[in-house]
Amino acid sequence: MLCIRCRQFGAASGGSLCANCATASAAAPGGLPVAPPLGDTQLPSPHGPAWLRSPVGLGKAAAALLGLVIATDLFAIWADVTMYDVTGRIADGDISAAVRRQADHADSLYSVAGIAQTGALIATIVVYLIWFQRVRVNGEVFSPSGHSMKRGWTCWSWFVPIVNFWFPRRVMVDIWDASSPGERSRSHGLVNAWWTLWVVALLAGRAGSNQYRKADTAQELHDASAQILFADVIDIAAAVLAILVVLRLTGMQNEKAQQGPVPVAV
Repeated sequence: MLCIRCRQFGAASGGSLCANCATASAAAPGGLPVAPPLGDTQLPSPHGPAWLRSPVGLGKAAAALLGLVIATDLFAIWADVTMYDVTGRIADGDISAAVRRQADHADSLYSVAGIAQTGALIATIVVYLIWFQRVRVNGEVFSPSGHSMKRGWTCWSWFVPIVNFWFPRRVMVDIWDASSPGERSRSHGLVNAWWTLWVVALLAGRAGSNQYRKADTAQELHDASAQILFADVIDIAAAVLAILVVLRLTGMQNEKAQQGPVPVAV
């Protein structure tokens, strides 16, 4: 846990203040807390002022919302399977009243699943980007010159076409290396696996949605629902790895903060 006053160093064992703040408090008249100068909480950085703030709360919130994304994807998979089944039966020539009722039910499930997925995704994006910005600034405190992308790309890299297929990963890898406790960087295997599945899910989802919109026959809807089902399954796998990345990086930064004062770059 970070010191609750300076938010820069790890709190002493069994307390809420770091050694420096605890000493300052003890030395103050009457034992009253003494706020450290502003310069003690900010470190110089090539990307602008950088200060260390705990990512733990935001990390837990981002992980929880990613869990919500998984839940909506599971619901979407149910809708996908229902649509896949009914369109397959219609493509085979079954146009009975029971099949028509099932088709209406499948269409309703698809609509509800789409709304649920969109709502969960928007909420997750907001919290995740706030967390991502925080761990990026923390990464600059740990390693001021260890970032190849400007700070503005931390959020914008996700939305700029074309570059959003690799810029966010580059930002994440720089933060990962800067936050690794000790002198050696940890493996990027988890980050690479998450990013690969995320890109596959993104491309598969777009392809499936376009295919579904353009479908005119039951067979085309059947094929499109299979594509969307594949995208939702991959999205769940990507979300699981995203949770692991968030929790691992949050833990790494918290662990590094516990190690003591961060050297100031000159």
